[in-house]
Amino acid sequence: MSDVTAINQLVQKHAALKKEIAKVIIGQENVIDLILLSVYTGGHSLLIGVPGLAKTLIVNTIAKTLGLDFKRIQFTPDLMPSDILGSEILDQNRNFKFIKGPVFSNIILADEINRTPPKTQAALLEAMQERAVTIAGKQHKLELPYFVLATQNPIEQEGTYPLPEAQLDRFMFAIELKYPSIEEEIAVVKATTSDNTIKINALFNAAEILEVQHLIRRIPVPDNVVDYAVNLVSKTRPGLDTAPDFIKQYLDWGAGPRASQNLILGAKAHAGVQGKFSPDIEDVQAVAMGILRHRIIKNYKAEAEGISEEDIIQRLF
Repeated sequence: MSDVTAINQLVQKHAALKKEIAKVIIGQENVIDLILLSVYTGGHSLLIGVPGLAKTLIVNTIAKTLGLDFKRIQFTPDLMPSDILGSEILDQNRNFKFIKGPVFSNIILADEINRTPPKTQAALLEAMQERAVTIAGKQHKLELPYFVLATQNPIEQEGTYPLPEAQLDRFMFAIELKYPSIEEEIAVVKATTSDNTIKINALFNAAEILEVQHLIRRIPVPDNVVDYAVNLVSKTRPGLDTAPDFIKQYLDWGAGPRASQNLILGAKAHAGVQGKFSPDIEDVQAVAMGILRHRIIKNYKAEAEGISEEDIIQRLF
């Protein structure tokens, strides 16, 4: 199949996928779009939102429509690395046998990742980066495709272990979930308080998703779009002479090279699902908010003046 045909098929499949997800999830279209883009590019996502905004339901529904295995890990302060990776036990013949933990799945929902100590966070982050885990000195490969969707509650920070910047950088997107509109909430209440059961159909399988990931990477990118993405990221670094004055004024640290890579990958996927055969600057801008939001660090002046990451990113375009 030619790449042109494959892109046209992806557009149809993406539309059908969103229709299937909409059977269960009302609204949150931007959130679903970004999660699907991270699936098509092989990235991980961080979902930030207050409790009760259907984060788990969104991830579970997307996993079903993609035909993938899904496991949810509820992170708690007493969770140990072996609880998520698995451990070796003695069987009846007194041989060591490895029992796989919940991290061995295609889609992992790491619920409230900031509630668990750094040792357990690091175990999950190795799996995210290497697509493999090491137990008792032996490496076990994870099945592809492999995605981690981690959630954070922005309200309660007491007794939590915030992810360090280096670990946040491993997430392609930081996706903010907002409250639904009144109309959407009315529809949610009607749908969830009735006795109807909704059947979700799987429209993809693991092999097809891997093909889509390769297809996205084969999409050509014009040099001017790469230049734009790299310059956009470069502008966020307050230590550089080329940085705008408001960046020097409001930021302590800017985004690293992973942001530039993810901007181009995200722009390719965004162009692909729109039926375009090459991304342009608008595609880079469409994914920039989710990619840069968690990679820039504001200073006390920005906090004092109530300036958000979104305000700063918007001024860069």
